[in-house]
Amino acid sequence: MAEINDFTLKIITPDRIFYEKPVKMVEFNTVEGEIGVLPGHIPMTVIVKPGVLTITEEDGSKEAALHAGFAEILQNQVTILAEIIEWPEEIDGTRAQEAKERAEERLRTKEPETDTARAEIALRRALTRIEVLK
Repeated sequence: MAEINDFTLKIITPDRIFYEKPVKMVEFNTVEGEIGVLPGHIPMTVIVKPGVLTITEEDGSKEAALHAGFAEILQNQVTILAEIIEWPEEIDGTRAQEAKERAEERLRTKEPETDTARAEIALRRALTRIEVLK
């Protein structure tokens, strides 16, 4: 049996095809933990959790900030339907830092009208953006 060396990674957002190329590996966060996908992976569907997406190509790797969505994993293809995903050059570092500080403040003050779940998601997204910029 021939060895499979790569698979197609396709990342789609509501407004564009973010990425579509053959890759060696992709790593990202799911609600069940971090996952690394290699060619020939068992088929599965997962819910994406905010975090850094790492794409390993033939000539190196690249990262993006992946915020939410679903992924369908097949042996020769991974399709990610992403709510939001950004390359580092698309991220405004100052804005991400300000969003982090606002979310931390909301969580620290614990006002009765504060939507804690929303503040936690905003914090995770801001931290992901900051991490991708490093």
